[in-house]
Amino acid sequence: MSQTFARAAIAVVVVGVGATFAVTHLAKRDAFGICEDTNVAGGDIGGPFTLIDKSGTSVTDADVITEPTLIYFGYTFCPDFCPMDMARNALAVDLLAEQGVSATPVFISIDPARDTPEVVGEFAANFHDKAIGLTGSEEQVAAASRAYRTFYKKQDDDPEYYLVQHTTFSYLTLPDHGFVTFFRQDAPAEDVAKSVACFAAAV
Repeated sequence: MSQTFARAAIAVVVVGVGATFAVTHLAKRDAFGICEDTNVAGGDIGGPFTLIDKSGTSVTDADVITEPTLIYFGYTFCPDFCPMDMARNALAVDLLAEQGVSATPVFISIDPARDTPEVVGEFAANFHDKAIGLTGSEEQVAAASRAYRTFYKKQDDDPEYYLVQHTTFSYLTLPDHGFVTFFRQDAPAEDVAKSVACFAAAV
């Protein structure tokens, strides 16, 4: 590999909600090169967060990300994307289990005003018995969203039954490595499982 290439920064620009992902850690690229596709990004996405689980207990990213983890930001009142994406992620986790790979689907609410710990916990459990639902204060949720470079915006058309525009990516994170790739909303469960299995085996 040439010196010029080794120092190059790789930018991954995602059109959808205007998210731009920059790859800055070429060491991570080398470690997981066999698993790479056009989605692979690097160390400037993800990071520490502190949120609240279904029991009302404060948890950190270290408590939650103990194995390959698919993180999704959404809200329980979501009429379309969130249920479909969580169902896809849950199916991917089941497909991985058939291969002997353990993974966890995580749902982080971006609507803390309505999504109490109990509500978000029940929502996540409806999709998979391993699914973890997380919420928090507005500040905690905003901090987690910033860490993963996600977008969300409340629509003020109704004070109670409002909708929230938001990013619809699922983020694969690994213990001790953090974020390694993301999956678009149209990625089939089979493709997600294949990619997660590759990254898990490369650790």
